[in-house]
Amino acid sequence: MEKLTELKHGLEETWHSLGEGWRQVLDRTSGALTRFTPTAKSKQSTEPATYTESPSANWALLAGDLFEDADKFIVRLEVPGMDKQHLDIEVRSDVLIVRGEKRLEQESASGQYRIRQCAFGSFHRSIPLPVPVLSDKAEAIYRNGVLRIELPKAEHARGRRIEVRSE
Repeated sequence: MEKLTELKHGLEETWHSLGEGWRQVLDRTSGALTRFTPTAKSKQSTEPATYTESPSANWALLAGDLFEDADKFIVRLEVPGMDKQHLDIEVRSDVLIVRGEKRLEQESASGQYRIRQCAFGSFHRSIPLPVPVLSDKAEAIYRNGVLRIELPKAEHARGRRIEVRSE
């Protein structure tokens, strides 16, 4: 009976560990998908609902990179089809926040989309930064569908190399 109790306890611990592992994976990857929330301005179509208006049609992957060197962070986000005036960038404590709105432009009055892999609407993306940055010296450039943001590190966050001397 004692072996059965040990086995039950071991299975409970294993199940708890698996659940905790999945929660960590979801927490770490939740920032990869971005929700595009339809707004009144971007929802211009008066056509009946089609395949493309399923709930999953409002999710998209904003591919991005966060690169760090000794002096700064460089964030690159792929946001094709955007106008730079529809982007809003903000640094709040240790988080970079990028907001924007992709607007739907109707291309034709006849026919239907069978597959549409472009998301339209407003989006919000939060990117945690590992160390403090100088937000007043940050720069953003939008070119060819890629948003590049340079964030200089705060002086105390840059670290300092200490040389070892011989005696």
